[in-house]
Amino acid sequence: MSSPSLNFLITFLNHINLIIIMVMTLFNQLDKNRLKELLVKCWMTHDGAWFYNCTRELGIDTANKLNKAAIKTLSVIEIQRVKKAMGLEKIKIQTFEQLKNFVNNAFSVLKGDFMDFEYSFPEENRIHWEMNRCFAYKGMEMIGVHKQYECGVIYRVSCWLSALGIIHTIKPQIDKCLLNSYEKCSGDFFLFL
Repeated sequence: MSSPSLNFLITFLNHINLIIIMVMTLFNQLDKNRLKELLVKCWMTHDGAWFYNCTRELGIDTANKLNKAAIKTLSVIEIQRVKKAMGLEKIKIQTFEQLKNFVNNAFSVLKGDFMDFEYSFPEENRIHWEMNRCFAYKGMEMIGVHKQYECGVIYRVSCWLSALGIIHTIKPQIDKCLLNSYEKCSGDFFLFL
């Protein structure tokens, strides 16, 4: 094949490739992890914007109260959807192993990489968390209410457990953000399965 023919073929293929990329939607271009990260970031941005506007209009005390009410409502629906996606909508989680599997699967789709925390199952009926840099606290600092913010992140997980019918306690007990009282956000869910 002569050089001009090869150059034409390469140019032609590049144009075809460009046309294919232009026709493909962003949904088709993103891998699952990038798509999940984008959706979770947008969701958390909406959550933060909602909290910010509630705080501006109604004050921090009412914003905290409304935030917890919204989380409690959301968590039931969220858990039902995750259970359905896992094919478990008619199954009651009754063992620690079932719960570990459920929590791992739930976080695999609901936790973004920017949510810099870790969780583990150090012993039977215990979930441990370590928040490295709390995305919610960072947002509350940006709007100047971090000292009065009542943690919604751990409350959400607690609401998940309640929605699953799992009796549990949290240590340390959380009222305001732990980063204000303990300077570290870490603790345990103790489960009664």
